[in-house]
Amino acid sequence: MTFKHNFKKVLSATAFAAALVVAPAANVSAATNDASSTQQSATATSQDQQASQDQAASQSSAANQSSATAASASASTSTSSATSTSTVKKTTKKAKKTTKKSKKKAVKKVAKKTTKKKATKKAKKTSKKSTKKTTKAATAAVTASAGQSQATDQQDDAAKKAAEAAAKKAAAAKKAAAKKAAAKKAAAKKKAAAKKKAAAKKKAAAKKKAAAKKKAAKKSAEKAAKYWIAMRESGGYYTARNGSCYGRYQLLISYLGGDLSKKNQERTADRYVYGRYGSWVNAKRFWLAHNWY
Repeated sequence: MTFKHNFKKVLSATAFAAALVVAPAANVSAATNDASSTQQSATATSQDQQASQDQAASQSSAANQSSATAASASASTSTSSATSTSTVKKTTKKAKKTTKKSKKKAVKKVAKKTTKKKATKKAKKTSKKSTKKTTKAATAAVTASAGQSQATDQQDDAAKKAAEAAAKKAAAAKKAAAKKAAAKKAAAKKKAAAKKKAAAKKKAAAKKKAAAKKKAAKKSAEKAAKYWIAMRESGGYYTARNGSCYGRYQLLISYLGGDLSKKNQERTADRYVYGRYGSWVNAKRFWLAHNWY
C-alpha cells in the first residue's frame, strides 16, 4: 500500500513538471509571434518611408520645372516631406526598441524554459531516486514481512509438532499405564482365582479326608459291631450250631441256601443286617436292647 501511494505521488509530481515545461514553451511561442509581428510592422514602416522619399523626389523635380507658384508649393511640400521623414525615423527607432525588448523577453523566456527543463530533469532524477528508494524500501519491507511471516509459520509449525509429539507421548504413556493396570488387575484376578481354587481344593481335600475319615470310622465301627455280635452269637466260630441256626453269626440255615462257607456266611450276614437294621452298629444297639438281632 505504501509503495502504490508513493508511486501516485511521483506521477502527480511528473505531470506538474510537464505542465510547467509546456507553459513556458507556449509563452516563448507567443513572444516569438509578437517579435515577428513587430518586425513585419517595422518592414511596413520602412516601405512607407521609401515610398514617401520617392514621392518627395518626384515632387521636387516637378517643382524645379514649374513656375514661382510651383516653387512656393515645392517649399511647402519639402517641409511636409521632412516632417514625414522625422516621423519614419521615430517609428523605426521605436520598432528597433520593441524588437530588442522582444528579443530580450524571448531570451529570458528561453533561459527560463532551459532552467525549468533542468529543474524538471532534476525533479525527474530526484523522483526516480525517490521511487527507487521507495521501491527498495517497499521490497525490503515486503521481504522482511515475508521473512517474519515465514518465521512465524515455522514457529507455529514447530509448536504444532511439539504439541502433537506431546499429545502422542501422553497418549502412549496413558496407554502404557492402562495396559500395566490391566495386566496388574489380570494378575491379581488370576492370583485370587488361583487362591480361591487352592482354597476350594484344600476344602474339598479336607472334606474328602473328613469323609474318608468318617467312612473309615464308620467302617471301623461297623467292623467292631459285627465282630462284637459274632463273639456274642458264636464266640467267633463259623461251625457253631444252635438248633436251626448255624455259623459265626447264627443265621438260619435256610438263609445260607445250603452254602456253609465262610465267604457265604459273611455275605449273607451283611445282607441280612443291612436289609433289616441298616448297619451293624444299629444291629448291635438292637442286640443290646433285646439280646438278639
